[in-house]
Amino acid sequence: MEILQVKDLKLYYKTLYGMAKAVDGVSFTVRKGETLGIAGESGCGKTTLGLGLVLRKPPMVWCGGQAFIEDTDLMNLDEKSMRKLRYEKISIIPQYAMDALNPTKKIRQIIQDLLKEHKQRYEEKQELLTERLTLINLNKKILDMYPIELSGGMRQRLVMVISTLLNPKLLISDEITSALDVSTQKTVIQTLYQMKKKGFMDSLIFITHDLSLLYQIADRVMIMYAGKVAEIGEIQDIVDNPLHPYTRALIGSLPRIGVRYHETKLKGIHGYPPNLLKIGPACRFKERCPMAFNKCEENPPIFRVNAQEVACWLYEEGERV
Repeated sequence: MEILQVKDLKLYYKTLYGMAKAVDGVSFTVRKGETLGIAGESGCGKTTLGLGLVLRKPPMVWCGGQAFIEDTDLMNLDEKSMRKLRYEKISIIPQYAMDALNPTKKIRQIIQDLLKEHKQRYEEKQELLTERLTLINLNKKILDMYPIELSGGMRQRLVMVISTLLNPKLLISDEITSALDVSTQKTVIQTLYQMKKKGFMDSLIFITHDLSLLYQIADRVMIMYAGKVAEIGEIQDIVDNPLHPYTRALIGSLPRIGVRYHETKLKGIHGYPPNLLKIGPACRFKERCPMAFNKCEENPPIFRVNAQEVACWLYEEGERV
């Protein structure tokens, strides 16, 4: 069963110089109970995709496509209707979640406001709230504190609790480890894993630029490049047999345990991503791809190769999705 179905979604940014095609015709699904990892370098559109499903604000503009959570198309909802679904059906832990809390309100008031918005009483959630604070090793005394009185890691974990307090069908986690040290990253990942295991959310989208984190938590992975899907597959398939040249380059840039520097050197990806204001008809990875050929002058569709989906003309013999 699929919790989320995204079809040819287009989310652009309106600028003085035209439309920046941050997410340009992306299609994918999230199954019930699974964790879908979304990875790619900065500017590939992964954060825009996550935000666009939950909270679209100018200059972001929806320019086409659909995104169904169960039977509801998120793209056709006005702000009032979206507020009813947010936190209940779909929720997000935003990038830089440490700064997502209102600094002028105590934690208790922030939570009370959220529950009031969804016509629920704070008194009925107190026991549940205490239980979840205990899970993330926070004392309930923090409810009477302001966000500024908490450390970055504490605020990060608190936002995780607030985002899952109403047990959403789908939780989107957007780069939640990017501003944390390694030990805190481990704690946050373990907490998120435990939350999903305990049923705080049905399914999870985990957005990151760090493929090594996905190997610890994801069931499937979607690799994005310049607003497009490059490859989708099971995490083990992506790691063991990456198909798209970009996916291979990403994995090739990761250090491996037990391999010495003089034995093998890490490989970078030469060149730069394309200007999203000036997108031509060619494959967006063409100028950086070591395997580019004449056919790449045309943007490729998605081909299915065994259990993986890949947007590359090298796999033209596969079934077109």
